[in-house]
Amino acid sequence: MYERVKAHKKRTVGASATMRALQKDELTEVYVADDADSRVVQPVIVACHNIGIPVSHVDSQSLLGKACGLSVGASAVGLIR
Repeated sequence: MYERVKAHKKRTVGASATMRALQKDELTEVYVADDADSRVVQPVIVACHNIGIPVSHVDSQSLLGKACGLSVGASAVGLIR
């Protein structure tokens, strides 16, 4: 799963950026860290469910951030079309 995020060059990082891209219908799938604050990621999960975008859960924010080439964690990542 992390390999897919690493390989995809166009992506959003963070819940806010992912939510904006969802509202613009730019994403094909979303990854959410299980250890992220539910108040942060729950709106992203609900929006994905409402518009039919698949959501994959990953173990940690730090691993999701590393998959994006960051030294900090990421609560959500979206893959852009």
